[in-house]
Amino acid sequence: MWFRPPVRDLSGKNVFVTGAASGIGRAVAEYAAERGAVLHLTDLQADQLATVAAGIRERGGQVATAEPADVSDLEQVRALAGAVTARSGPMDVVLNVAGIAVWGTVRSLEPHHWQRLVEVNLMGPIHVIEEFLPPMIDAGRGGQLVNISSAAGIIAMPWHVAYSATKFGLRGVSEVLRYDLRKHRIGVSLVCPGGVDTGLVETIRIAGIDQQSKSFVRARRHFQKRAVSPEKAAEAIWKGAQRNRYWVYTSADIRLVHWLQRYFPPGYAVAMRVFNYGANRVLPAVEQARRPDPA
Repeated sequence: MWFRPPVRDLSGKNVFVTGAASGIGRAVAEYAAERGAVLHLTDLQADQLATVAAGIRERGGQVATAEPADVSDLEQVRALAGAVTARSGPMDVVLNVAGIAVWGTVRSLEPHHWQRLVEVNLMGPIHVIEEFLPPMIDAGRGGQLVNISSAAGIIAMPWHVAYSATKFGLRGVSEVLRYDLRKHRIGVSLVCPGGVDTGLVETIRIAGIDQQSKSFVRARRHFQKRAVSPEKAAEAIWKGAQRNRYWVYTSADIRLVHWLQRYFPPGYAVAMRVFNYGANRVLPAVEQARRPDPA
């Protein structure tokens, strides 16, 4: 049964944001604060989180919580959720933004890369959902869950095999909860950003690549020129969440390629082959390090 978007007005609403110290997390928190939300913020970077919270308060925003936590650690999330809920009651909106990025080929990626990506990008949001959603359900007033996936959770982006595993996983979690939570009037929004010029662009790790090379630096600058700002992304995210949209895009290119994938698969396949070819010309694979010695 259809239901009206439960969080159309952010004024006075409890909003929980992970990864709030920078990038999209910071931008969605600031957007909500400007519209009267009561913020509950967390991030692994304690000093940066404190700076963001102080800035929001100086501008008149309400920050009820700004506590560092590692979302990959269930006990830390459980303790934070318990404290936040006891102090402020259940959340109205939960935004899973925190994440890390490691790219590479099957040869260049190490097992610890895959493991850490799963711990942060997939299990992190799951821990948050496990601890923050039950009080929302019990409160019976509805709400919105916003999961930040990626374009890599939709399409076959080159060198994203491990990263995509986690973002497709979060997409699967969201797809099920989209229907499981309807009876509780809790909407689910799955955000699939394309290029967003966040701090992650500067810190991203690509296994097997010299990230100081001229070709890599040039490619990164080209990406940054085409990427949208975190503020633009935040505006698109909140617009989608407050309308209870499931698919939320932050740029038209990802919307277009997703349409192509669904409605014209041959065209999508050609586009991905061209994309892959171009990426491997710009960022040549350094795979010899894990290639077995010839017999």
